[in-house]
Amino acid sequence: MKVLGHKIELLTGLLLQEVTMAGLHELRFTEEKPLLRGQDTELENSDTFLSAVDTDWKEHDIETPYGLLHVVIRGSPKGNRPAILTYHDVGLNHKLCFNAFFNFEDMQEITKHFVVCHVDAPGQQVGASQFPQGFKYVIGIGVGAGAYVLAKFALIFPDLVEGLVLMNIDPNGKGWIDWAATKLSGLTSTLPDTVLSHLFSQEELVNNTELVQSYRQQISSTVNQFNLQLFWNMYNSRRDLDINRPGTVPNAKTLRCPVMLVVGDNAPAEDGVVECNSKLDPTNTTFLKMADSGGLPQVTQPGKLTEAFKYFLQGMGYMPSASMTRLARSRTASLTSASSVDGSRPRACTHSESSEALGQINHTMEVSC
Repeated sequence: MKVLGHKIELLTGLLLQEVTMAGLHELRFTEEKPLLRGQDTELENSDTFLSAVDTDWKEHDIETPYGLLHVVIRGSPKGNRPAILTYHDVGLNHKLCFNAFFNFEDMQEITKHFVVCHVDAPGQQVGASQFPQGFKYVIGIGVGAGAYVLAKFALIFPDLVEGLVLMNIDPNGKGWIDWAATKLSGLTSTLPDTVLSHLFSQEELVNNTELVQSYRQQISSTVNQFNLQLFWNMYNSRRDLDINRPGTVPNAKTLRCPVMLVVGDNAPAEDGVVECNSKLDPTNTTFLKMADSGGLPQVTQPGKLTEAFKYFLQGMGYMPSASMTRLARSRTASLTSASSVDGSRPRACTHSESSEALGQINHTMEVSC
């Protein structure tokens, strides 16, 4: 737990350095040592996004040199297996972003094998007060802004990350045109509506689906709007990840760990994810494009995503006996793969769990489902 806490501290530092770069110099944090403070508490039963499964989760407030961080953990370390660490998108918190996915019935087959840690961006958890003016390895799951943060973390600390699931990632910083469009949107739309256009497809917004209405209400009522504005400003002030596919430029920098990219068909992040795929090593990258899933595939299609996540974990040598049926039945397009071997991540290849059948499946594949 101490090792995992240290990695969370590093992740927090990475995020809040970005906040500072965005001009938020007024923030002042004085804590010096990571510390689990207070007793574990159960999650709120009144939250409409919770289910009975959530009674297993424990909340912690962790003090870091960068301030107080809210995390939610389930399970205990399982031997030398990595933890699953998640980071949510702008306008959300771990509940709004990941509850539907992690509470999905088939997902329990995965989570019983790993300790799971949800990280809430500073000030974004339910009931957060307004900011004052002024394990050895992890498998990361990030959405949008969270995907960007985890990818940057993996670039800076590659030996700490065993694998990444990046949903709706945009590897590029905002240009002047994007910056102007964001400013104009801020003048003509409320903050929740601006964030909704980042989260959902245009079709979902036009149809004003029940999911969109629910998230509009949740973002408006459960997320501190002042803190959300800071998070939104920080994300829109991000820099390019500056990654390139190996062999395309001298000394190309890219993600070394296995990566699964996920995006919904016609999602607002589709172009960014496609571009990110073109910049990653094809020998250890899986690109999953999900039909009829909108902007939040982990919420609208948790079954398909769970099955894909099982494949991803099995490709890393974990859970060889997990059943693989749902995705195979629902797949509507062909799966293409390139035969190559990734020798850069020996850790993921040394687990004795890997099965003979999975040894014939390469990480490099593009799937539509």
